[in-house]
Amino acid sequence: MGVRDWHVLAFLRLPQAGRPRASGRYSAGPIGRRHRTIFLSDVHLGTRGCKAELLADFLAVNSCDTLYLVGDIIDGWQLKRRWYWTADQTRVVHEILKKADTGTRVVYIPGNHDEFLRSYVGRTLAGIEIKAEAIHETADGKKLWVLHGDVFDSVIGYAKWLAHIGDRAYTLALALNDRLHDFRRRSGLPYWSLSAHLKRVVKNAVEYVSRYEEIVARAAAAKGVDGVCCGHIHHAEIRKIGAIQYLNDGDWVESCTALVEDGCGHLEILRWATSTPVADPTAATEGEVALIPA
Repeated sequence: MGVRDWHVLAFLRLPQAGRPRASGRYSAGPIGRRHRTIFLSDVHLGTRGCKAELLADFLAVNSCDTLYLVGDIIDGWQLKRRWYWTADQTRVVHEILKKADTGTRVVYIPGNHDEFLRSYVGRTLAGIEIKAEAIHETADGKKLWVLHGDVFDSVIGYAKWLAHIGDRAYTLALALNDRLHDFRRRSGLPYWSLSAHLKRVVKNAVEYVSRYEEIVARAAAAKGVDGVCCGHIHHAEIRKIGAIQYLNDGDWVESCTALVEDGCGHLEILRWATSTPVADPTAATEGEVALIPA
């Protein structure tokens, strides 16, 4: 049995220990939302930067007909270096599998960090379809090409060793970000991402994101679809590039965002934002945890 097989078994067997309880530090609010489709990517389960607690709460109160996991859900790169897993990350797995068990179609499109799952493309594991990419038809008839997007990243494609070095530097930045997050949470302040802020103000990062989006949009136009949904760059966005609707669902290590579609085909980015921590989830007031258009 290879390393990748152990990753798959770990992912599928974690729920056998029993459903974990919510931590109670954050409340998901009294009312959830129903969506036609939810797109999530770049969760990076297995890393300290993963905001698993927030994602588990989001999944618990937001239902959908179809859930797309658009790559880098599990961080195989990090798990190969050092095993790290928390109860909240197990909660995320439980919520995903519960959706699959209760009628939600779950489609997993592996990214570069969970590339070990690409060997299982075409199979269904624990009710989850593993696909290299997908074409999603919205409620209003538009065709969206769904893929992780690392194929368009020249660093990933042509200098993988450099990508691994960059990944370690990024992990360090996220560790600093987590310390800031813990301080703000203890102070009753909402979640704010230092690393995401730095990316927005650094010129080279902005230029990289813009080039990436344009390359993806050109590929989608050549494919003959109406739009493209991807992840990979941890930058949530909805914008028109030529005739193509470019959609990026963001991530769950910095921005805590999801792309959602309603019953009419309307697409929006939702940010799972937090403010005051609460000891009792049932005592939460509206707005303590809210979905806010990004």
